[in-house]
Amino acid sequence: MKKLFALILVLALALIPAALADAQARTLDEIVESGTLTIGVFSDKKPFGYVDETGEYQGYDVYFARRLAEDLGVELELVSVDAPNRVEYLTSAKVDIILANFTVTPERAEVVDFALPYMKVALGVVSPDDALITSVEDLRGKTLIVSKGTTAETWFTANEPEVELLKFDTYTETFNALLDGRGDALSTDNTEVLAWAIENPGFTVGIETLGSLDTIAPAVQKGNDTVLAYINEEIEKLAEENFFHADYEATLKEVYGDAVDPDNLVVEGGVIE
Repeated sequence: MKKLFALILVLALALIPAALADAQARTLDEIVESGTLTIGVFSDKKPFGYVDETGEYQGYDVYFARRLAEDLGVELELVSVDAPNRVEYLTSAKVDIILANFTVTPERAEVVDFALPYMKVALGVVSPDDALITSVEDLRGKTLIVSKGTTAETWFTANEPEVELLKFDTYTETFNALLDGRGDALSTDNTEVLAWAIENPGFTVGIETLGSLDTIAPAVQKGNDTVLAYINEEIEKLAEENFFHADYEATLKEVYGDAVDPDNLVVEGGVIE
């Protein structure tokens, strides 16, 4: 039995390289040949990626995803992802592209390849009006709600050890925890908390900008140069029609109204101004 077990173990280990090889991302030619482009998006992060009351995906990221598939001449398959599994969906080749409000960081750039940016972002903090948090100092000794795998989790872990983090896997769980009073405040991208506070009376973004000004960009599996090149060419070409401003008008303006200047959020042609 011991010899049989050892043989099974050896065979299982031998299969690991083959399994890893199966995770190789599809090239652009392979995607075109298949007729389908698979893109990972959020399903619960309104107004960037969410499922509406009819069951359809909507949002700023989804608008762009549809254009990428349209210009490539293929069908679009959208796959729901959460913040903690965005990298894994690329490394395991479950999707061709991630368009899920993905902030560019040096750590993430070690494991995925980012295309040109299409949005600017920093962190923000939202809290109840009757106990408004207006500074990081206000948070020390209190509980801050964050989503796992986000820049908010990373920034507060590195910079504010006195802030207790309550972590959840999904954005729905995260915001429900704030509504239920399980934490004193919530932090994520300022674009997201501003939109959420507008739709949820009784809450205000007391810290509108925290940490560095970052960018959001599409991501592909490390080394997937053909798909990366296609995305970059699209972003540069779409600048000629101010595509991302049109995207903003179609998906974000109704939410933000006059509270946000589109030029403070939108990036055209991958150029930060």
